[in-house]
Amino acid sequence: MRSSLDAASVAAWATLARKGLARDRDQIDALNVFPVPDGDTGTNMHLTWEGAVASLAGASIDPGDSETPTARRLVTALAAGALGAARGSSGVILAQLLHGFAEGLAEVEGVVTATALVGALERAAASARHAVAEPVEGTMLTVAQAAADAARDCPSGEADTALAAVVHAAAGAARAALQRTPGQLAVLAEAGVVDAGGLGVCVLLDALDEVVTGVTPIPAVSLVSMVSLVSVMPPGLSPRDAGVGPVRSGDTPTYEVMFRLDATRAAVDPLRRALSALGDSVVVSGGEPTWTVHAHVDDVGAALEAGIVAGRPHGIRVTHFRDAARSSVTALALDSRAVVALVAGAGLASLVRATGATPVFSGPGGRATTAHIVAGLRAAQARDLVVVPNDGASLAAAAVAAAAARDEGLRVAVVPTRATVQALAALAVHDPSLRFEDDVVAMTSAGRGCRHGGVTVATRAAMTMAGPCRVGDVLGIVDADFAVVGDDLETVGHTVCERMLGSGGELVTLVTGDDAPAGIAESIARRLRADRPEIDTVVLVGGQPGYPLLIGVE
Repeated sequence: MRSSLDAASVAAWATLARKGLARDRDQIDALNVFPVPDGDTGTNMHLTWEGAVASLAGASIDPGDSETPTARRLVTALAAGALGAARGSSGVILAQLLHGFAEGLAEVEGVVTATALVGALERAAASARHAVAEPVEGTMLTVAQAAADAARDCPSGEADTALAAVVHAAAGAARAALQRTPGQLAVLAEAGVVDAGGLGVCVLLDALDEVVTGVTPIPAVSLVSMVSLVSVMPPGLSPRDAGVGPVRSGDTPTYEVMFRLDATRAAVDPLRRALSALGDSVVVSGGEPTWTVHAHVDDVGAALEAGIVAGRPHGIRVTHFRDAARSSVTALALDSRAVVALVAGAGLASLVRATGATPVFSGPGGRATTAHIVAGLRAAQARDLVVVPNDGASLAAAAVAAAAARDEGLRVAVVPTRATVQALAALAVHDPSLRFEDDVVAMTSAGRGCRHGGVTVATRAAMTMAGPCRVGDVLGIVDADFAVVGDDLETVGHTVCERMLGSGGELVTLVTGDDAPAGIAESIARRLRADRPEIDTVVLVGGQPGYPLLIGVE
């Protein structure tokens, strides 16, 4: 455990953070829906940090200076390197976080103590927020601020352990703030993800925590499930509550413009205002005399003219968002194929992952939208994709998501499954060695060949196809219609299976939900085997809400 940070500690942190961003870049990219869903936040933060680390090679000694390198000098070098290598809005903000961190250590001559680190973290968060023309909560700015606040409020202890306490508190607060981001930014709630840039900040703080404490934390990315909306949504909030529609690239400006700018500090605020009038995601980071400028605009010429008014632009980079999306698709293997399956429970997600497919949460109170499915398609990282819904209500969203993905150059087909057990049947026959069209036909045939039913409990009195029911009655469902009303889950479940087998079948699949009594599926399976020894039965743990039992017959 380190009681202070010296130059070697800073170098170790830089190296460890680089490994973390390299390790998690794809997962961070997959979470990227804000400010535009272009899937490059992880890549941009990684490349920016690579530039920062590369600057350390010449940071040990200033020209004509032979003194031993210090922590402050290395942090200053990291900030300068990041500023020159910054990519995208997340990279520019990351560079400004480092720039503010270095400013916070301006008076530190030797090692960095706990007190000095608190000041540096506070300065970093404030500096990054000031660099953004229109700061938005629920982003990496929020995560950085939460870390700084926790560091400041950390109780001071023994000198030997104070630094570790501060760093650990900051890293923990960053993770907690990351989990809250969907409740702060509607577009994250709609997509069912946490903020991508905020996750990148957590990676950096986790690396610092490991350097100081000597303990390797569980990677933050492993605690974030982009496919489980329940894990990231605050209690009581659903995508419908967010009040926004699916993420569409057409809702945002067409171009990303970045350039270095030689200008005075006085020219920066007018430049921010001018660029904000042209578009959004305006970030101006750095310090006099050289700044890094980032903006999303439709009028590239006007943005560059604003830069000329402010000073001398150079190193200009302009990216067309759709071209960038197509380029990322082209980079995928031409013969790569993946399946994205909608699931309603954690157990089902595990089953889907076991088949090699990418699960996307879609269940009662949080049904997948187009944005959720598009995020899953991007996360699958393949050129040819198959979408497998789990209910009829999700078919429309899947079709729209497929159309959006096709606009990005992907080949996407939707297998029209209308129940979870049909989706599982389709996944069971998925064969990537087949031609794409043949694979889709086989999955569609398997899904349609699976009859579906289930068991649920009535939450209100009503008249059903099987007669009246009261609150608490057990309802048996066959092919989407209420077919049985009873008072015992096992009895109703067995009755549903028998009715479904009345028209034939060789395999019965029983999927247990969150509320299923222990052993109920196994008991039904034993009764079926006793009555029909020719029938095979499979019991799966689905964990879906609302339905103690889902039933499939093939």
